[in-house]
Order: sequence, then structure tokens, then C-alpha cells
Amino acid sequence: MTEPVLDVHLTPEDAALALRAEALAGLTAPAKWVSPKWFYDAVGSDLFEDITRLPEYYPTRAEREILEARSTEIATVTGARALVELGSGSSEKTRLLLDALRAHGTLAEFVPLDVSSSALVDAARSILESYPGLRVHGVVGDFTEHLGLLPGASPRLVAFLGGTIGNLVPDERAKFLTSLRDVLAPGEWLLLGTDLVKDPDVLVRAYDDAQGVTAEFNRNVLHVINRELDADFDTSAFRHVALWNPDAEWIEMRLRAAHPTRAHVGALGIDVEFARDEDLRTEVSAKFRRDGVARELASAGFTLHSWWTDTQSRFALSLSQATP
Repeated sequence: MTEPVLDVHLTPEDAALALRAEALAGLTAPAKWVSPKWFYDAVGSDLFEDITRLPEYYPTRAEREILEARSTEIATVTGARALVELGSGSSEKTRLLLDALRAHGTLAEFVPLDVSSSALVDAARSILESYPGLRVHGVVGDFTEHLGLLPGASPRLVAFLGGTIGNLVPDERAKFLTSLRDVLAPGEWLLLGTDLVKDPDVLVRAYDDAQGVTAEFNRNVLHVINRELDADFDTSAFRHVALWNPDAEWIEMRLRAAHPTRAHVGALGIDVEFARDEDLRTEVSAKFRRDGVARELASAGFTLHSWWTDTQSRFALSLSQATP
């Protein structure tokens, strides 16, 4: 087995600077927030893998159901030579696409992008073991910043799975989709995973499971801030809250102070005070409708080609093409 090629556009120093800047902005805002990207240290990544196996958390299973049913069709329609996966993580679901593209006879290269170099190298090596002869060209980067540096032979199929696009608010989604369209050649493809609007009770349970795994995952962001920014947040002072916002049609995850509490953030030289029941918003997870997804894709320069859901219509995969 040869080693994967790795392009590093996001170093640990870059990530540290980004965390400092975002933490300063979010922790000093009138309505405090942190970015969900900081959930995913080694502990957070393991916790999220645990979440995907919970009975309440349907998106992973629903998306996999669609991929199992439609990967051959996706390979036939796109004829992609390179599969690009944004936010690749462990790349498990992507194997369904790799298998289909290899069977179709067009696959030459896999390009996973992730912010974590260690996770990326592990995933890339695993793919190389399973797919002898496949070129694996990993990119350590942020999909909101480094799209213009993506390699890969045309035609490329870019997979953005897991409903991760829901973590972006509408302006951020528009910027992301437009930036992606700008780096794709006309006729190249985007496979997009979107969680769908449904019964709020089902949605809230998916983000507030009975075992408390999501609560632990949510509070982990404070452990990351404590470690990386020399802070002293008392994580036990915060309760996990998941709320459905019917106007924005998204789930909000928050950490709510159970009592007045203060944290010193040494790396930023600030003290952060929370009143009782004051929230720190840690994530939004937007839910979508077909017409809204089609509209956002069209505004960014994509043409919707196919739309598939799981058998319970909980989750959707859309295949769209960069418009000439």
C-alpha cells in the first residue's frame, strides 16, 4: 500500500488562531455562541459516532438507506472520475459511492477533505487498503475557505453528506454553494445530503437522546475551549438544551447556565459571565424542503437533476449539476 498524497492548507496553528478569533467574537456577543466546528476533537468525534448509532438519531441510517438504493444510479449518471468528499470524517458511507463508481469503471481518484489531519490520514489509509490502485489525495482544510484548492480529475462528483450544510445559516449556505459552483467546471456534480422538516418531537429527540450522549457531546465544546484557550468553564454548570425554531426551521443546540457562573479565558484575557438560564448557542441544524433546496441550488448556479428520500421521507439526497 502506498501512502496517500496530502495537501495541508489548514495547520494546527491556523486552527488555533481561528478558534481564538471565533471564541472572542462569540463569547463577547450579546447572545453568546460558539461554532459547532469545535465539537470535533478526538473525544467529540468519538461521541458523534456514538450519536449516529442511537435509536433517536435517524439521519445517518436514512442517508445510508438512500445511498444503498441509489449509488449505482449516481455512478451511471455522473460518470465521475474523481469523488470529492467534504468533511470526510471516517468516509464510511462514501464507500457505497466508491464501490458504485469503481463498478461503473470511471473511478480514478478519491479526494477527502477534513479539518483534522489525523482523521484524514487514518481514513485515507483505510480507503487505500480497500481499493488497491485508487489514487487518494487528501486535503486538510476547511470547506468554507479552501474549496478553490480542491484537486481531482474532471468530471468530479462532490459529496457533502450528513446534513452538514444545515449547520450553516442561510447567508453562509449561499456563500458556500456559490463558492463551490465557482470551482466546478460546467457539468460537474454535487451530491448534497439534507435533513427534512418533520414532526418537531422527532427532531428534538434526535438532538436530545434519552441516554444523554448528545448532551455530553454538546458540553465537550467547553472542554475544548478549556484545553485550547486556557479557560476554566465549569461544564457541570451547563444543561444541554435542544429547541425547534419553527420560524427558521432549524434545531438549536444550546448550553444553558443552571446558575450564575463565570469563566476566565486565559488565552483571550477575558472573563465570561452567565446569568442563570442564560444560553450559549453551540449549533443550528437547519431542516429543508425540496423547493427550498432547489431554489438555493439554482441561485448558486446548479441545476437539480435528481431528488431522493428514504422510505419514510425523513432525509433527502439531491444530485445537481453545475450549470454551464
